[in-house]
Amino acid sequence: MAKGYWIAHVTIRDAERYKDYVAAAKPAFEKYGANFLARGGEVTELEGHVRPRNVIIEFPSHQAAVDCYNSPEYQIAAKIRQEVADADMMVVEGI
Repeated sequence: MAKGYWIAHVTIRDAERYKDYVAAAKPAFEKYGANFLARGGEVTELEGHVRPRNVIIEFPSHQAAVDCYNSPEYQIAAKIRQEVADADMMVVEGI
């Protein structure tokens, strides 16, 4: 079964409150087997619009990645994130 990956490009507007999002999202990530491959770090812009924070999270399957996002646990966190950051997010199936 192919793994699933969250890819998120984020601009944080309120760094202190973003910590609340991280804490609120943790239970969903643990429940759905999230494995962080990239979270922040140095970015080298090559083409297009680049946000300052980029995150790649691996899940056991594409469905697990989608289910995590849609879970009640994550939706609580998402509301916090949407108040304090702008993001482009997607789920990509691995090969």
